[in-house]
Amino acid sequence: MAKLIINGEDAILGRLCTYIAKQALLGDEIVILNSEKVIVTGNKQNVIQKYTILRGLGGRAQKGPNYPSQPHMILKRAIRGMLPSHREGVGRDAFKRITCYEGIPREFEKEKIIKIKVSKPEKYITLKEISEKL
Repeated sequence: MAKLIINGEDAILGRLCTYIAKQALLGDEIVILNSEKVIVTGNKQNVIQKYTILRGLGGRAQKGPNYPSQPHMILKRAIRGMLPSHREGVGRDAFKRITCYEGIPREFEKEKIIKIKVSKPEKYITLKEISEKL
């Protein structure tokens, strides 16, 4: 069981989430930094429209579904969707091992940080831009 510290800058949301979910299921503790700089591929207007529709779906305050508007929580919700049953068993334990941060906290500045290398697509939007539009 290792502790992975991942820099989310310029990483594609879906690919990052699948990698994190697999590592969490293997038992690793995972910390994601710069979660506001994670990118979602596609046309900006289409992506924003999709997330505003999701935000509007929210049910009652006590029951849900609740869709977050902060970048680190959008990322964590996407990771949750990649895990088997986040409410019980293996998925629940894996989800507890994942933490997301906006920016880089002081405690992780001197740690070894993993950067996932991906070429930037032509059309994309960052999670920070999405959260500002919601």
